[in-house]
Amino acid sequence: MPADAGEEIVRVLRVLDGVRSPYGHEAAAAVRLASWCTARWPWAGWSVQRYGTGGANLQAGDPSGVLIYSHLDTSLGGEPSEDRPVTGRADPLPPLKVTSSRVEGFGLGVARGPAAAALLAFVNAASQGVPARLLLAGSGTHRSMLHGTGDQVRSTGLDHYLATEPRPSAAIVAKGGPPTILWEEPGALYLRLRLLGKQGAVLIRESADPPGGVIAHAAPVLDAIERWRAAYVNASTAPGTQVGPAAGVGSLTSGLPDKPDLFPALLEAGIYVVTVPGADPERIAATLREEVEAACANGPLASCKVEVDIDEIHPSAATSPDAPIVQAARTAWRARFGEDPPPITGWTGSTDGVVLRAHGIDTVRLGPASRPSSTDPRCDVFDIETLTTYADLYTRLLSGH
Repeated sequence: MPADAGEEIVRVLRVLDGVRSPYGHEAAAAVRLASWCTARWPWAGWSVQRYGTGGANLQAGDPSGVLIYSHLDTSLGGEPSEDRPVTGRADPLPPLKVTSSRVEGFGLGVARGPAAAALLAFVNAASQGVPARLLLAGSGTHRSMLHGTGDQVRSTGLDHYLATEPRPSAAIVAKGGPPTILWEEPGALYLRLRLLGKQGAVLIRESADPPGGVIAHAAPVLDAIERWRAAYVNASTAPGTQVGPAAGVGSLTSGLPDKPDLFPALLEAGIYVVTVPGADPERIAATLREEVEAACANGPLASCKVEVDIDEIHPSAATSPDAPIVQAARTAWRARFGEDPPPITGWTGSTDGVVLRAHGIDTVRLGPASRPSSTDPRCDVFDIETLTTYADLYTRLLSGH
């Protein structure tokens, strides 16, 4: 790696920190970064590929070469008032903080830190004549379509890229993860559980069914979801693989915040499920519905209807451990760290690596893990040395495949 690799990564992170890049609205970030990169490395062929109303990818290099992939969008959008339901805070985000040894800021973990390392690795490899391809895509974080009008169509930057550009010979997903190489990843499934009663008015408690409204009786529903979650995880282990199951409630909504004098008829729970090979989304949803129905059968919620909707992002997918890109990753890891990558089981993080594998593209995932800021939990921290280590590892992998 160049002697100033850490400084280069920080420069990239400063550019990324200068503009928000929420899911589906990455165009401003892509244009800003493409302009900066073109001025710095004009020979790499930087371009912005737009899709949808505000989505965009940044791409560069040889389309037929090995693809190194990360994404531009951040897990949260970066607008404090919009993110407040998750963060609990509405104060402005702090700017990127840089010291001689670390960086701290919003969106570094997902996924600006790994993306910056991937960009520098691509530049290093391509400058040596390696036929490499960089894609920093839009819409790379998971989003459920179940919360909208029902007629939405999921269109990610990677989907658009794969539909319009030459197929890469192999792919590297540069995203934070465990300190090893993943060639298998779990799937991602969203469920929306709906409990339907009868609306009413707060001033007439008995007008709602159940009396007091569905919100007042949410506890047994949540208890049932938790029992289902524990049973799902215990019954869905995947021996002999790198991946494992997980599930949990990520949202609970009911009623109108500006009209709380009405008892709502609808209680909705959004549930994220990490799936393993062979998972059946229909059966997973059915077991959840059955558990909640049983919990409601003999109480005030007995007359309520329980429904579960399914939005499968993608099923679990794997690349053969004997595939050339996996072997090249092992070789690069040994060259960088002096030992084999450690084994792993039960990994529950799912990324667009499964999308690449669904297109028949052999893929590995590896990347540095961030840690939360001690002063603002909305921000992540990376040691600069860790980011340069992975940039070097990506360079070795691109150059050695």
